[in-house]
Amino acid sequence: MKTAWQRFAQFTHSIRFRLVMWFTLILALILFVFSGLIYIRLLKDIRGEASYRLEQKLEYVLRYAQIINGTILLPDGLIGKNDVLVLMDTNRKILASTGKIPAEPVIALLSTKQAASPDPDQDDTRPMLVGTLSPYGSYALITGRATDLLGQSFTAILGTPFDAYDLIGRLTLTLLLGNALTLAIAIAGGFWLADRAMRPVHTITQTARTISETDLSHRLNIQGQDEIGELAQTFDAMLARLEAAFQRQRQFIADASHELRTPLTIVNLQTSRALAAKRSTVEYQRALGIIQSENELMTNLVNDLLTLARMDNTQTAFETAPLDLSDVALEALERLESLAERHHVRLEAGDLPEAPINGNRQLILQLVSNLLENGIKYSSGTEKFVRLEIELRSAQICLRVRDNGRGIPAEHLPHLFHRFYRADTARARDESGETPGGTGLGLAIAQSIVQAHGGQIEVQSAENTGTVFEIHFPPLQPD
Repeated sequence: MKTAWQRFAQFTHSIRFRLVMWFTLILALILFVFSGLIYIRLLKDIRGEASYRLEQKLEYVLRYAQIINGTILLPDGLIGKNDVLVLMDTNRKILASTGKIPAEPVIALLSTKQAASPDPDQDDTRPMLVGTLSPYGSYALITGRATDLLGQSFTAILGTPFDAYDLIGRLTLTLLLGNALTLAIAIAGGFWLADRAMRPVHTITQTARTISETDLSHRLNIQGQDEIGELAQTFDAMLARLEAAFQRQRQFIADASHELRTPLTIVNLQTSRALAAKRSTVEYQRALGIIQSENELMTNLVNDLLTLARMDNTQTAFETAPLDLSDVALEALERLESLAERHHVRLEAGDLPEAPINGNRQLILQLVSNLLENGIKYSSGTEKFVRLEIELRSAQICLRVRDNGRGIPAEHLPHLFHRFYRADTARARDESGETPGGTGLGLAIAQSIVQAHGGQIEVQSAENTGTVFEIHFPPLQPD
C-alpha cells in the first residue's frame, strides 16, 4: 500500500503533471511578457500626458506669474488643487509657493533628481522628473526660468500627480488578478485535458498488464486519428503478430512432436518384437533396416529443424559472397543425378546463363537441391522430367524448377510453404507406415533461404499439369 507521499511523488513524476507544468510555465511567461508590454505602454502614455500638461501649465506660469508680498498671482484655474508651484530666485531662495504640498519636499525631491537630469535653469530644456513625495504619492516635476512683470527673475518648479487617477495601480491589480485567474483555469483545464488525453495510455497499461504468453487475445480497440489512436492501433497490430507467432510456435512444437513420435514408436515396436523371442536372421535384418530408416528420418527432421531455427534467428548472420547462380544450379543437378535415376526421372538443364548474385553458397545449394528433390519425388507419367533453368531480367534473376508431376490442387497452394504441411498425406509415409517420406519442411526451408537473401518464391501448379517454382533473386550490385 503506497503512502500519501509516495503517491504524490509518483504524481509529480508523471507525464501528465510535467505536461501541465510546462504548459503553465509557458503560458505564465507569455502572460508576463504581455502584461509587461501593457504596463510599459500605459506608463509611457501617462508620462507623456503628464509632461504635456506640465508643459502647457508651465508656459502660462512663466508668462503670467507675479510675486507680490510672497504671494503668487496667477490666472484662475491654472493650478489645480493637487498641483504644487514653487518659485525661487537665482540663489534658490524660496520666493513663494502654492498648493497643498510644502515647498521643502518639492525642492528636496528636485535636488535628488538633478544629478541625473539636465540643468533645470535652462529654458530650452525642460525634462520631466518623476519621484515620490511622501506621503503625497508620486509626482511629476518640471522647471523653467522667467522674469515677472516687475522685472523680478525667478525659477519655477511645477509639480502635478504623476498618476492622478491611479491607473497604474488599478492596471497592476487587474493584471495580477487576471493572470492568476488565467493560470488557475489553465492548470485546472490542463489537468482535465491531460487526464483525458492520457486515459487511453492508462487503458493500454492496464491491458498490457493482463496480457500473458498464454493469452494474447486482448485488444485495445481504441479508435482515433491522433497519436494515441495510432499508438493503440500499432499496439493491437503488434499483439496480433505476437499471437500469430505464438500460435505458429505452438503448432510447430506440436507438429515436431508428432513427427518425432511416429518414428520413435516404430523403433520401439521393432525393438520390442526383436527382443520378445528368437527371430531368424532375415527378421532381424528387416527390423534393423526399419530402425535404420526411421533413424534417417529423425536425423533429417532434426537437421531441418536446426536449419529453420538458424534461419528464424534474424540475429544470426550468415556469410555471403558474390557467386554465380548457374554454377550452384549445375552442382545441384550433379548431386541429384543418382536420385533421379532411381526414380526414373530425367533431369534437364535449360538455359543457365551467368547469373551473379550475393549469397551463401551452401544455403543456395540446399535451396536448389530441395526444389529439385521435391520435383523428382513427385513427378509422374511415362516421361518424367524435372527442368532447371535461369532467366535474366532487368531488375532480378529468375531461377525456375519445372516438373510434369500430378500437380497440386489449388486449395493447397496458399499453405504449401507452411511447416509440416503436406498437400498429400500419402507423401509422408506409405499405407503400411513403414516407409518414411519427407519431413514436410523442405519448402518451408526453401522459403526461409529465399527471404534471407532478399528474394521471393512463387509456385504455379494445377492438377495433372505439373508444378513450377520460380525464385526471384536481386542481382549482384557493382561496387
